[in-house]
Amino acid sequence: MPTKPRNVDDYLADLSDDKRAALERVRKAIQSAAPKAEECIVYGIPGFRLNGKILVAFKAAAKHCAFHPMSGTTVAAHKKDLAGYDTSPGTIRFQPAHPLPDRLIRKLVRARIAENMR
Repeated sequence: MPTKPRNVDDYLADLSDDKRAALERVRKAIQSAAPKAEECIVYGIPGFRLNGKILVAFKAAAKHCAFHPMSGTTVAAHKKDLAGYDTSPGTIRFQPAHPLPDRLIRKLVRARIAENMR
C-alpha cells in the first residue's frame, strides 16, 4: 500500500514525468493567482488553503489529471470556459499532454477566492 504523501512535493515525486509536469504547471498557476495560499494535502491530494479554507486541489488519476475547484458552483459558473473538458460538478479532467491553460486556472482560482470571501 503506498504511503500517504506528507506534502505536495512527495505527491508529485511518485508520478510519471508527463503527469508531474502537467500538475507542476497547475501548481504554479495556482500560486500565481493566490500567492498567499498555503499548500496542503487535502483528502490525500495536493491542495491550497487560504484564510483557513480549502481553495482548490489537483491530482493525477490512472487515465487523466484533474483540477478540483472544491465547489460545484465554480464549475457551473464557468461552463463556457470549460467547454471541451470533461467536467462534473466539482472536477475538471484533462490529459497531461493538453493541460488546462494557466489563464483558465488563474480565473478559476480567483473565482474560488471570491466565493470563499462571502
